[in-house]
Amino acid sequence: MYDLIVIGGGPAGMLGAATAGARGLKVLLAEKNDRPGRKLAITGNGRCNVTNSGGIDDFQRNIVSNGRFLYGALAGFDSRHLIALLNVLGVKVKVEQGGRVFPVSDRAGDVVEALQRHLRSNKVELKTGARVKEVMVRDNRVSGVLLADNSRLNSSNVLLATGGMSYKHTGSTGDGYDMARQLGHTIIEPRPALTPLVASDQWVKPLQGVSLENIKIQALPDPRLEQTGELLFTHFGISGPAVLNLSSWLGSRTGYPVKVKIDLFPSLSNEQLAERLRLCFRQNAGKLLKNSLSELLPRRMIQAVLSIAEVSPDKQVDQLSRAELLRLTHTLKNIILHIKGTRPLNESIVTGGGVSTAEINPTTMESKIVKGLYFAGEIIDVDALTGGYNLQIAFATGYLSGAGAASIS
Repeated sequence: MYDLIVIGGGPAGMLGAATAGARGLKVLLAEKNDRPGRKLAITGNGRCNVTNSGGIDDFQRNIVSNGRFLYGALAGFDSRHLIALLNVLGVKVKVEQGGRVFPVSDRAGDVVEALQRHLRSNKVELKTGARVKEVMVRDNRVSGVLLADNSRLNSSNVLLATGGMSYKHTGSTGDGYDMARQLGHTIIEPRPALTPLVASDQWVKPLQGVSLENIKIQALPDPRLEQTGELLFTHFGISGPAVLNLSSWLGSRTGYPVKVKIDLFPSLSNEQLAERLRLCFRQNAGKLLKNSLSELLPRRMIQAVLSIAEVSPDKQVDQLSRAELLRLTHTLKNIILHIKGTRPLNESIVTGGGVSTAEINPTTMESKIVKGLYFAGEIIDVDALTGGYNLQIAFATGYLSGAGAASIS
């Protein structure tokens, strides 16, 4: 008989299990993979952007779904708590641009190994290759779990920390949604979040691999949905940090298809950009337009911009009319892309949607429907922008659920 069975060995599950174990509970962590932390090990391109150094207000600005629900969890276990814990576990961290926090070693594996040590030191039993197919309930209270081999494990509490449906090869296959649904919980339709966008514009394809920095991208007709940063053209459309962040807002607010506007020079007004172009043309007197914009644009981008602006690339800069200059200026700040959708959910960095927060107690992460049932991490209908916010949410909800189970048991 266990006090708590945790289903899922990601960051939320591991910290939840260790937290409950540290409070004296007999805990089993059931992980269907051959080892825990498989998805965590590849986050941040293997570097693991483990959290963000920003305060609670910064987190709230960067949470896309149900930030108010997360307020207590993030206040109770914030980035300072996580960094302090990692230091105790032997992982030193560093803060990079935008408050992004990484292990000094730049190795996500160090974080995974530290959490495994945390499990062992708190006497958490780890059972790998253990796929749970059902959470058992008696008299509206959790009584244990049923494994795929039909063996039963008894427990008075169960924490569902099975993740979402992104990167299925790491084990995030949506099992937890089915278990929660069977127990009466509402599942907000899972959707891609932090995901590349697919464009219908044909001029995009030849630009595959072209990267633009310090751009602004806005949704139309709601320009309040905007992001600044890096954009990357792909064979299907656009990606990059600014695009990934915008995709989360689009998925939760407007849906698809949608138009987006790209401003290549957001720090310059139209007048300032026009003057910048005039200076560029004076310095390139006698040259063709297609050969005179390389200091402003990547070479492969020049042809596309001139085509959109309806300006001949073979015209000499000295022959450019005022109307053509204005069209070119306008284009550089107003490139329109027609977005027809996103890449598949499995390719998104995180999964939006999940177990409805209306059915979870925000102070303990316990179900309001079934006693002794807890949720943590990506399985919940919460998601945030890039920068370490999603991992901190996983750790915070994991910690709170482990502490919540311990306070009741």
